[in-house]
Amino acid sequence: MKIILTQHVKEQMEERGISEDEIINTIKYPENTRKIDELYYAQKKTAQGTIEVVYEKQSYIKVITVYPL
Repeated sequence: MKIILTQHVKEQMEERGISEDEIINTIKYPENTRKIDELYYAQKKTAQGTIEVVYEKQSYIKVITVYPL
């Protein structure tokens, strides 16, 4: 499935030191996932700590934001 990163996410990645690979791995192999309304919240531990990726899922995945927990 295609994964689209918004400009906001790209800015957050740079600001927070989170890589695209970490985002993709969190979406594909989350340790915890929940859904609120139309948004998915996926969590995964990384070398820097746990991150949460917020995304919409349609015929593709649109990543809304990412942040450390």
